[in-house]
Amino acid sequence: MIKKDLELERNWQQLLARIGGTLGKKPEDLNAVLFLIGVQELGRGPKNFSKEEKQDLMHIAICKLMSLSGYYELEGLDEQGWPHWRLARKLPHFDLLEQEKLLKMQALEYFDSEVQL
Repeated sequence: MIKKDLELERNWQQLLARIGGTLGKKPEDLNAVLFLIGVQELGRGPKNFSKEEKQDLMHIAICKLMSLSGYYELEGLDEQGWPHWRLARKLPHFDLLEQEKLLKMQALEYFDSEVQL
C-alpha cells in the first residue's frame, strides 16, 4: 500500500510539473488542478470567473473525473453552455484521504487520455 501511495505521489508531482511547464505556473494542489479541468471541460478558455463559477467549475471537474469510473454521466449542456451531470451509480463511501487519492488517480488518467501536455 505504501509503495502504491508513493507511486501515486510521484506521478502526481510529475503531472503538476507538466502542467506547470505548459501553463508557466505549477498548480499548487488538487483544487487548482480541478479548476483547470473544469475550465477545460467548459471549453471557453481562460477568463475571470466569479467565486460561484469557480465552485461550479470544480464540480464539473469532479463529475468528469468520476465519469471515467462510471459514477457520473453527462446529461448535456444548459442554455449557457455549462455541462450538467447525473449520478449513474452510487458512489462508495470514502474518507477524505481516499477521496483525494481517487481524484488524483482519475486526474492522472484524464491528462493521459484526454489532454495532451
